[in-house]
Amino acid sequence: METQSIQIRHQNFVMHPSGILFWKEKSMLLISDVHLGKVSHFRKFGAAVPQAAVRKNFDLLTEALFHFNPQTLCFMGDLFHSSLNKEWRLFEEWVHQVDLQIILVAGNHDIISPIKYEELGIRVVSEIQLEGFLLTHHPEERQGFFNFSGHIHPAVCLRGGGRQSLRLPCFFKSENQLILPAFGAFTGTYVLEPNSRDEVYALTKDAVFQVRFQESKRRRRFSK
Repeated sequence: METQSIQIRHQNFVMHPSGILFWKEKSMLLISDVHLGKVSHFRKFGAAVPQAAVRKNFDLLTEALFHFNPQTLCFMGDLFHSSLNKEWRLFEEWVHQVDLQIILVAGNHDIISPIKYEELGIRVVSEIQLEGFLLTHHPEERQGFFNFSGHIHPAVCLRGGGRQSLRLPCFFKSENQLILPAFGAFTGTYVLEPNSRDEVYALTKDAVFQVRFQESKRRRRFSK
């Protein structure tokens, strides 16, 4: 796997091709928009999604823990897609197998009662403020803070010399903000148009790489 390291406010972070961000100094994994339960939701209403896809997110989460060996795992909102379904039981089993602190920064899809998470030892919060960094689900601009967020499922569209184009999920960094890509499968993406001051780190299956752009006249939008 080819990762990408960046430094923000004298802190060191590693971007992983799965969409995970690792904060070295805090030994913390940041993961956004897993949307557990969405595959089962699709299958319930007749979508032709393989049963193996249900376990894919859990396998990827386990691989990430082995790779980084963090002390804390922070889900940046939309951990579950909607209400309880059979994937909650799989989530319970997965939590019991790991040994680390887990925090959920609640997102708009997180409608499951916080009590269910607390029974698993998971702390549910609306945001985290930590040494000048603000961790939220929705992108926010707050004076004095650098914001990590999710929600947008950011992507970038790469265009060739002809009509070729390729759409890839990405980490999208502006002056005081970094929007994480969606971790979960079947989540969809939303293309953001960067300007010359933004930094875009595109994801492939095995690599993270920075994309260079010229100034765009179009503004990026944060509605979804």
